[in-house]
Amino acid sequence: MKRSRDALGVHTFCILALVGGIGVPQLLLAADDAGPAAPKGDSLETVEVSADKLHVLPTEPIESVFGFGKNIIETPRALTSISNEMLDRVNITDINDLVALSPGVFTQSFFGVAGSLDIRGSAGENYFRGIRRVDNPGNYPQAIAASDRIDIVRGPASPIYGPSKVGGYLNFVPKSARADSGAYLTEAKGEIGITTGRWDQKTLHAELGGPSTLFGVPSGYYVYSEFENSGSYYENSSTRQSIFQASYNMDFNDHLRIEAGGMYQDFSGNQVAGWNRLTQSLIDNGTYITGSPSNLDTNHNGLLDVSEAAAAGITTGTNFIFNPPGQTPADIRAALAASPNLALQNPGIGHLSGSQVLVAPGDKLTDGVTTLYFDTIYTPSEGLKLSNKLFYEDLNNLNENAYGFSQVAHTWVVEDQVTLSYSATFADFLKANFQVGPQLRHEDFETGDDFAGEFFDRRDLTQPSSVIDSRSLATRGQSLYSDHAKGSYTDSGFAYLMDLTFFDKLNILGGARYDMFHVTSLSLADSLTDPGLQARDNVGKVSWSGSVSYQLPFGLRPYVTLARQASLTTGEGGQVEPFQVAAHGAVTGSRLNEYGLKGSFLDGQLYAAVDYFDQKRVDFNSQDEVSNNSTQAKGYEFETRWVVNRSVTVTGAYTNIKVVNTTAITNGGQFSFVGAGDLQGVDPALMYGGAVGGVFLVSNDQQARKAGIPENLFSINGILSLDELAGEMVGGNLKGVTASVGVTHVDSTFSGFSKTVKLPAYTLLNAGLHFENAKWKVGIQGKNLTNARYFRSNFPDLFGESVVLPELPRNWMVQLGRKF
Repeated sequence: MKRSRDALGVHTFCILALVGGIGVPQLLLAADDAGPAAPKGDSLETVEVSADKLHVLPTEPIESVFGFGKNIIETPRALTSISNEMLDRVNITDINDLVALSPGVFTQSFFGVAGSLDIRGSAGENYFRGIRRVDNPGNYPQAIAASDRIDIVRGPASPIYGPSKVGGYLNFVPKSARADSGAYLTEAKGEIGITTGRWDQKTLHAELGGPSTLFGVPSGYYVYSEFENSGSYYENSSTRQSIFQASYNMDFNDHLRIEAGGMYQDFSGNQVAGWNRLTQSLIDNGTYITGSPSNLDTNHNGLLDVSEAAAAGITTGTNFIFNPPGQTPADIRAALAASPNLALQNPGIGHLSGSQVLVAPGDKLTDGVTTLYFDTIYTPSEGLKLSNKLFYEDLNNLNENAYGFSQVAHTWVVEDQVTLSYSATFADFLKANFQVGPQLRHEDFETGDDFAGEFFDRRDLTQPSSVIDSRSLATRGQSLYSDHAKGSYTDSGFAYLMDLTFFDKLNILGGARYDMFHVTSLSLADSLTDPGLQARDNVGKVSWSGSVSYQLPFGLRPYVTLARQASLTTGEGGQVEPFQVAAHGAVTGSRLNEYGLKGSFLDGQLYAAVDYFDQKRVDFNSQDEVSNNSTQAKGYEFETRWVVNRSVTVTGAYTNIKVVNTTAITNGGQFSFVGAGDLQGVDPALMYGGAVGGVFLVSNDQQARKAGIPENLFSINGILSLDELAGEMVGGNLKGVTASVGVTHVDSTFSGFSKTVKLPAYTLLNAGLHFENAKWKVGIQGKNLTNARYFRSNFPDLFGESVVLPELPRNWMVQLGRKF
């Protein structure tokens, strides 16, 4: 509590210095003397395209990057914004689908749970209305259907938004954010709908918004709810989910308004590890090595305890091969023979379907997430704004898997951002915008991970789960946690950002921030790692970014952005581990160099952007192969959106990327679990009864390339409005009918770091047909219509040679909605 009170005192001092100090009165007077600020001059002329019914073109202001209300063309960063209408028409149902609309994103499987994006080959983050949420790499699925808009920002956040990871982030704008527009409606409007699909999918949603009056003050409200009770393609898997959103906005007068609301998400499902006993033959034709190891349940409690596994010699602590490619088959067979319990007792050959996966009937993943916000915006005069954004989120997570992983997380965070924004025109050639203010973020966490014995291969997937493959779990009090940490951190920061436009052509945007992190973490007594260790650290870190862009003729706008960013090394539940704090590795840094060209053509109907990026995490002392891998990514990204006419809209995206594990180069090698492909000339049935670890040596960037990330990806989508085109062709009226078709191609890639199993390239074909008028919405969508067989890597640096996720075959979905 003392640290929290100290942080509150620092924050209070910053607010007083900002609001009551000598600088603000001068700014207020200057704003009054200057009169109304001139319109922004650094933007391209906004062209209203009446045919852009899906909000495809990037003409609307986007606050999620710099907060200056620039549109995407003006913003000197790689950015994709996707409207709710586009999400619906292009069949986006989870974040893995976003590769169809945005370059730079391809998410490896986080055991089947689409919690966050991998951006430019690095784990991304999630933001809610511009504020960073509690970490969610794969705790629960992101609520795509509850989004009004999604912004995908590639590269670290602007200094004004605080420390962030190098890859980028997804900014989630909830449907309930429509409360602002609801205030301008003359009556309440809403919708109720149902979605059904293959594998017993059932989802019900309802939303309502409109004007209101509270204490005589005009306001608007919006509420949204969603309920899901669905089966799954995968055996022993299902989803139960409830989502509630609400917001209320009030305009007290022309100068003061508030925006308040929140979301609650209750999720119940399970993780899906996919196929175990991975071989190239399994990928190519489904051929699977069957058989079971010996029963090691010596105490007859119906479980494989960690102590039993250690005594039987089936853990990586006993079975370790240094540089497997450098070992002879005879050497490897001799090493495996030293642990006879590793071998299958009755090996054979079988065939797996994609639905037969490593999920036991008792596996569970449950989450309750509460998100609240309260914003106050005061605009005393034209060009001057003072805002306070208060944010709160609470995560309760439980994850249990019979093969030997369990996790619990109780984490809450509160953040307050105070920002003073000021715009002015100096002479006739300079237009300026400034933002300055303090920010405070405090997080409390208690998280436990149980991974001391993850035995993926003991289960024969052609047989049901049994005592042979069911391990004791720490979350049920049956074993100790591998890590169990309790602690908190407070980040007190101050940021400054300026936006200068000269002669309506040259734009210079730069800013910096300073963060002071106070971190404390305790390893609890039921932890196998450093029980009782308590560590504290105070770290100050500077972040900055600078951008230059110029408006050329013919609609072209080149830009250069350089950034250096601080970030906090947090785990899957938002925790900072005690050993990281003790080693002064809780706070890391990263850099970004980005060079891009954007353009608007054909009277604003065609948008295109291309960029080259080089970004790297530069601190290696807190390496974490799961959530905080140290990588360097280089590549090219291209995006285009074209409203051809009132009937045809086309989007396209292309990515070329290479990602290197920088710590593998620095250390000369990297740890990974050993798979069948690493045992050339050796029968893998000799090792499937336990887990074998190894260090794989590397000597160049090619060997250190990150697996699971395809080098080339491209997508193209066409949306056809049949209002006029097809109506004339068939001699009737098809008003409100649209058809869509999309193609996404993904290169082949290796499943794991040692690069012995290759996942094939694939091409997905999706299509849909939608009808909407003033009263009804009807849609039918098909995914993977050619029934392509494809896979997604699971934690390629750690488990990539052991497990892989077979993706969904051909499937469909039908939506029906009634407006009122």
